[in-house]
Amino acid sequence: MYSWLKILNHWLNCFKIFNFFFLSTVFYFFIIFCSVLPDITSVIVTFALFEDENLFVLSTLTNGMIEHTFILLHGIGAVTERKLWQKGILTWGDFLSKGKIKRISPGRKKEYDQQLLEAQEHLDHGNSAYFSGCLDSAEHWRLYEKWKDRACFLDIETTGFYHGITVVGVFSREGYKHYIRGMNLEADTLEEELKKYKILVTFYGKAFDMPFIQRELGITVDIPHLDLCFAGKKIGLKGGLKKVEHKTGITREEDICGLDGFDAVRLWKAYRKGDKNALDVLIRYNKADTVNLQMLADIIYGKLKEKTFLCWQNPDP
Repeated sequence: MYSWLKILNHWLNCFKIFNFFFLSTVFYFFIIFCSVLPDITSVIVTFALFEDENLFVLSTLTNGMIEHTFILLHGIGAVTERKLWQKGILTWGDFLSKGKIKRISPGRKKEYDQQLLEAQEHLDHGNSAYFSGCLDSAEHWRLYEKWKDRACFLDIETTGFYHGITVVGVFSREGYKHYIRGMNLEADTLEEELKKYKILVTFYGKAFDMPFIQRELGITVDIPHLDLCFAGKKIGLKGGLKKVEHKTGITREEDICGLDGFDAVRLWKAYRKGDKNALDVLIRYNKADTVNLQMLADIIYGKLKEKTFLCWQNPDP
């Protein structure tokens, strides 16, 4: 019995020694950790602040690009606009709150303040046509988010000749409407429809759809015009509408998926020869064109805004 107690006592002593060294080691590393904790905390806080700054800017930019746009001011281009952003002048409000801005004379600053106040007034009153005059047409994409809910997504079909609009399709928050030659396609009716919107969205419409409408129906629009064909090229999306849709993952119903402009001409001719189903397919094809314009506009606008922000992050050499 005594031998067993002796052995147990021996093991208890060993455990005490092990426990002592274990606790000493833990305490030692704890002291080291405490000594470097301020540096670790500093790194973590610095990273968090950096991330928070980016999140702040991204959050600010999600309000819409137009109020972060300074290239509408006479004499300010993309380079100067980027420099203003780099100085922390991200919005019209930031610009107006500054008494002085480096490299802008007091006289010019006063002039710019007046222009921004005027632009803000037109923006608040929903006068999108104002921005058609002071903003280059290649930059009309900056207005899309502001008036997305009042946008008109338009596409036309033709006979393939110089004069010969067959269908005008309009998609908006109200849904899809179509105007057909020989039925309800009249200049007055279409003009009244287009007056309801704040921004026009097309694909190659500046060179095709709108010249046709102006030439054949005598209708002109003074609202901003976002042409996704040219806007898409800024982010590497080249080709016709169907090709760009494929690149961005936008799909169509299977029976109209392979149709193109030549098929639209063929369908119209078939309808004129008495094939009522051909007109139905043509209308569905046109509807897909206009509905998909909205999805494509969302994609292109988002990528252009992201590209603009990344451009702002990179300081000039």
